[in-house]
Amino acid sequence: MPGRTQTILKILQDNDVKASFFLVGEAVIAHPEETRMIIEAGHEVGNHSFTHRRMVFKSSAFIAAELQKTEAALRSAGAVGPIHFRPPYARKLVVLPYYLWKNDILSITWDIEPENYGWAGKADRDIARHVIDNVKPGSIVLLHVMFKARETSMNAVSDIIQGLKARGFRFVTVSE
Repeated sequence: MPGRTQTILKILQDNDVKASFFLVGEAVIAHPEETRMIIEAGHEVGNHSFTHRRMVFKSSAFIAAELQKTEAALRSAGAVGPIHFRPPYARKLVVLPYYLWKNDILSITWDIEPENYGWAGKADRDIARHVIDNVKPGSIVLLHVMFKARETSMNAVSDIIQGLKARGFRFVTVSE
C-alpha cells in the first residue's frame, strides 16, 4: 500500500473522481496513515475482512471477528458513516449473508473485473478498452491497483476515467 496509495489518490484527484476502497483490516492496521489519506481525500472506505480468508463454511464467531476488527480499524483511521462489505473472492454462503443481514451491512460485488478476464499482465490500454467497452450505468469496476503486480491496472486508471467521461459517465462512490 505505501507509495501506491499516493499514486492512485493523485490520479483520482487529477481527474476529479471519488472512489470506494475496500480494505483488508490487517493492511489498515499495518498502514493507518495510508487509510487516513484515502479518507481525508474524500473517498469511501469499505470492509474487505481482516485477513482476506474465504468466508464460506466459517463459524459466526469467525465472521464476526473478521468484520468487527476491520470496522474498528477503519473507524480508528477516521471512517464515518456506513461501512459496506466486499466479501473476499465474492464468496458468501449461509452464515455470512445471515450476519450481514442481521447487522444491516450492505454486501458489495462488481460486474467489471478486467484483471480476472485474461487482461492481467496485458497492456494498460487493453485493460482500459475492456472496461470502457463493457461498463453500463450502475457498473462497479474492481481493480487491485494497490499491488505492484497490478501495475498495468494502475496505469489504466486515467484512460478508463477519460474514456468513461467521454461516454458521458460520472463517477460516484458505492454509498452515493
